[in-house]
Amino acid sequence: MALDVDLTVSGDGGIWNDAEPLICCSVVPEAPNTATFSFVSPSGRQFRYEPGQFLTLELPAPGGTVWKTYTISSSPSRPLTISVTVKAQAGSIGTRWMLDNLRPGMSIKATGPAGIFTLPRKEDRKYLFISAGSGITPSLAMTTYLFDRGTDIDVTFVHCAQRPQDIIARQRLEHMASRVPSIKLFFIVEEDDPYRVWTGLRGRLNQLMIGLIAGDYLERDVYCCGPEPFMDAVRDMLIGLGYDMGRYHQESFVAPVKKEEQLPEHDDVVPDDNAIASVVFSKSDVTAECHETDTILAVARGSGIVIPSGCTFGVCGTCKVRKTAGDVHMVHNGGISDEDIDDGYILACCSKPIGNVEIEV
Repeated sequence: MALDVDLTVSGDGGIWNDAEPLICCSVVPEAPNTATFSFVSPSGRQFRYEPGQFLTLELPAPGGTVWKTYTISSSPSRPLTISVTVKAQAGSIGTRWMLDNLRPGMSIKATGPAGIFTLPRKEDRKYLFISAGSGITPSLAMTTYLFDRGTDIDVTFVHCAQRPQDIIARQRLEHMASRVPSIKLFFIVEEDDPYRVWTGLRGRLNQLMIGLIAGDYLERDVYCCGPEPFMDAVRDMLIGLGYDMGRYHQESFVAPVKKEEQLPEHDDVVPDDNAIASVVFSKSDVTAECHETDTILAVARGSGIVIPSGCTFGVCGTCKVRKTAGDVHMVHNGGISDEDIDDGYILACCSKPIGNVEIEV
């Protein structure tokens, strides 16, 4: 369908604002139930925004109009169009309407751009982008922006997906990484695609993977986006690794915020090196004082108590013990199941006591 759009810059500054609708100019399938929708302005105005910001679209879905917020997946360095990449989840209404009905030539209302999940202006830093699912979109926009700027680029890009076929914009990312050696690209999947070879990383993101992928993570600014449990887990991993959380940034997967004062408070548990804790080893009739930054395994060894252990990094599960009272901060790397955790078990090598704790050893 040909679009009747004036692509010359208008005489009133040439910058699109949300008083003007958007016209869809292309729809590109990205993955199952996922597509990128690109738009132009009818007057030919260009788009100005920060990489990582979002638009709110007014969608005429069945049952009434809905307003959906989507991170902009295109880069402001390519100002003639603006794009959002959307993925329909179970029960999606607005996104489902877009995938089933929105086609090139159709007009739609939008507000924005807005949001504070953006890169610092004109600063060359080292970045670690971590995402899952459709949370890849701000990382995609930021990487494209840095790629187009052509200045010093140092990006480690980590994306987690259920299967290889679910990786959004894979070819675009691989294209950029193939031309700029300092863009390092890593995909992690939980399952293979049937009858297709996958030679990348498998499993769930953990501390070991972070260390192997980006050994200099302490020097990087981290930008994270994905489902809330995923971002909670990433925060725990980084806290456990001693990362400066003042350099950590995350976008809400559900409700991006427009102003800094709208940022949610994260109830992160950060062990305090100055806080005193105690561990009671009930079967050994031993009580030991320690710091909250000490692991249960280290406290046991210091008290002459043997807890079998292997990797000491939360992978093998050898040091699994039952906690009968108190709280610990545990950041494991797959060595214990959710069922065991629900039954009160912990891994001594990666669990730190918060206050008074009792262990059945």
